[in-house]
Amino acid sequence: MTMNKIRVLIVDDSPVVQSILERILTAEPDIEVMAKASDPFEAKKFIMEQAPDVVTLDIEMPRMDGITFLKRLMSFKPLPVIMISSYTQENSRKTLEALDAGAVDFVPKPTADLEGGLSELSRDIVAKVRAAATAKVRPALVRPRPVRTPATAAVAEGRASRLYKILAIGASTGGIQAIERLLSAMTFQPNGVVIVQHMPTRYTNSFAQRLNAILPFEVSEARDRDRVEKDRILIAPGGFHMRLARDAKGFLVRTDDRPPVNHQRPSVDVLFASVAQAAGREAVGVVLTGMGDDGARGLLAMRRAGAFTVAQDEASSVVFGMPRAAIEMGAAAEVAGLAEIPEAILAAARKL
Repeated sequence: MTMNKIRVLIVDDSPVVQSILERILTAEPDIEVMAKASDPFEAKKFIMEQAPDVVTLDIEMPRMDGITFLKRLMSFKPLPVIMISSYTQENSRKTLEALDAGAVDFVPKPTADLEGGLSELSRDIVAKVRAAATAKVRPALVRPRPVRTPATAAVAEGRASRLYKILAIGASTGGIQAIERLLSAMTFQPNGVVIVQHMPTRYTNSFAQRLNAILPFEVSEARDRDRVEKDRILIAPGGFHMRLARDAKGFLVRTDDRPPVNHQRPSVDVLFASVAQAAGREAVGVVLTGMGDDGARGLLAMRRAGAFTVAQDEASSVVFGMPRAAIEMGAAAEVAGLAEIPEAILAAARKL
């Protein structure tokens, strides 16, 4: 029986990067590099003639930048795309723009020791290619207009705000857009929101800044001992775990660089386990789209501690790995589409 390999097109103007990525990917028995292109015009020819399963796309290229090409690609032939981005403040903004435009995920390109740095990322690169091959390619993010809350829902929202002091969210692949959509649709206000989104160091700050500019809340990358307060959203910094703690004044977060959990730092399991211990039934836990199983055990701990727990459904997930693991473990009290999660939380509050 012949294995159907994942066919990857590498688009990068650097022959060195092309060679390293090809070596990493072709070392896997289920992946093949069908072609390499040095610019979007060459890439378009391969895409039209050979239809790759996944495209890796550099942001900075001659003749046409990666973002412009991505937007054109998504309009005429949507494909799973993984962005390859060297870190600069501008490129971190462009990476988020690429995810808005429909890219599935991204890999940070090392700025020093390119070969050694990319080789260290080989496990991550391979995992993201495999996840992208099964991902649902989403259209560009369209931000919803604010909707006035009906008076009939005010009682339920007030009840949810009193009952649920902490909203804890965990996500990975596809999560950047999902988190934004979820928070934009939330109508009740918990005393604080804590989030783990799998992202590398420094990119989480750009994500926080972007959310801060578009949401009616204060959003920031968490620092050790930051207070968790109403109308404040704290995002775990890349490279650090974030835990919820409680003292006489209320809730706060602690950050540390202990070893990765589930190959992740920050880890959703670490956050959720701490929320179960510190907040118990006063919390809501939500596992969103993402590859792997990070968050499932922590969500189960939250449910056992009396928290209301939700997993995003398969239909609305870009990658169903994390929600599926939580559902199969019995960690989710409710399974809901992304757009229905806020109402699921309110419905649970009405029953209490």
